[in-house]
Amino acid sequence: MIVSSAAEAVQAIQTGNSVFIHSAAATPKMLVNAMSERSHELSNIKLLSIHTEWPAPYVEPQHAASFELNSFFVGANVRKAVNEGIASYIPMFLSEIPKAFRNGTYPIDVALISVSPPDKNGFCTLGVSCDVSLAAVETAKFVIAEINKNMPRVIGDGIIHISKIDIAIEVDYPIYEQILAPSTDIEKAIGQNVASLIEDRATLQMGIGGIPNAVLQELSNHKDLGIHTEMFSDGIIPLVEQGVITGKYKKTHPGSIVSSFAIGSRKLYDFMDNNLSIRLLDVEYVNYPINILKNPKVTAINSAIEVDIFGQVCADSIGTKQYSGVGGQMDFMRGAALSEGGKPIIAIPSITAKGISRIVSLLKPGASVVTTRSHVHFVVTEYGIAYLNGKNLQERAQALIKIAHPNHQERLEKEAYEIFGKNVMARI
Repeated sequence: MIVSSAAEAVQAIQTGNSVFIHSAAATPKMLVNAMSERSHELSNIKLLSIHTEWPAPYVEPQHAASFELNSFFVGANVRKAVNEGIASYIPMFLSEIPKAFRNGTYPIDVALISVSPPDKNGFCTLGVSCDVSLAAVETAKFVIAEINKNMPRVIGDGIIHISKIDIAIEVDYPIYEQILAPSTDIEKAIGQNVASLIEDRATLQMGIGGIPNAVLQELSNHKDLGIHTEMFSDGIIPLVEQGVITGKYKKTHPGSIVSSFAIGSRKLYDFMDNNLSIRLLDVEYVNYPINILKNPKVTAINSAIEVDIFGQVCADSIGTKQYSGVGGQMDFMRGAALSEGGKPIIAIPSITAKGISRIVSLLKPGASVVTTRSHVHFVVTEYGIAYLNGKNLQERAQALIKIAHPNHQERLEKEAYEIFGKNVMARI
């Protein structure tokens, strides 16, 4: 049933409901805003989401009595609320969240989603975010949708017939865009180092940001690369147009770009619209390590907040303060390690914007380990590549100190001596 306004549509939400919010660039901001405006007449609303875009008014202090957010990923719009205790974070592999919806661990009463307009047969799509949202739609008791003419029609698992939508509103606003700044010199140097590890016919996984973008810019001379990734952005477009990304040698979905969601510019969304070479699939499938490892030379490129000299990777918190989420890093790091010729890579600047070393002797107290030291193979900074797999703890420390920022190497060496003992380090 199509109604005239978001305010009318969200009347279906009742006190005590659990409500899922569609992810990333597909966040249905008009429904979210209308729901938040009802806070004075609602209570005990349990919200579930991964990363969302646009403001998140439901986590503002004045709505705390009405809405309780449990988020599987912490983005900028909810970070302050999570760290102040107004909202909560659930650490869980992205690949396992759909199962938690489907088996009733997290029951969903209402799903708020954004879809592309129906085709002549009445089929809409979940547009740029299939991820965990498909499972939420399948299990929700009630589905409320924004039908947005600006949402691209994306091929894959996220197909929903209009008859499965209980209430809909028609909207016309640009979906969220994220425009990347030009790569910095440091990002370019990291990109060159990472690109040197990527072989022809490799299958790539990467995220969004300056480093992934810099890596992609260094791949124009590569051949027959494939994409099997949790997400992607604009950086793949030139490589597709140049014939670098062909997916010809992938074992699963050969010839197709496989992902679970995308976020970027309008150019990216237009590129995705009705593009038969793109498949946005359920993240339980995309991020399942056994599906990942079937492809050749899987090269997984992920980031971190800090890496200690043992190789432990903290990627989602700054000490006890939650910054992002577990996401799919471990899924792909393990899948890449088990892939024939695969390479799991952590790529980071050597220092923060404030000059603090990202390679540390010990992680901050309370820091969460997303990827364990036994899973890490390559760590890359602008100063080089440290290969850790099969190396003992002291050899790891030496390799990582060599790619740390020169301003911090002497201190890290002293701290390593204190940890391991001077005689042990002297033998390395």
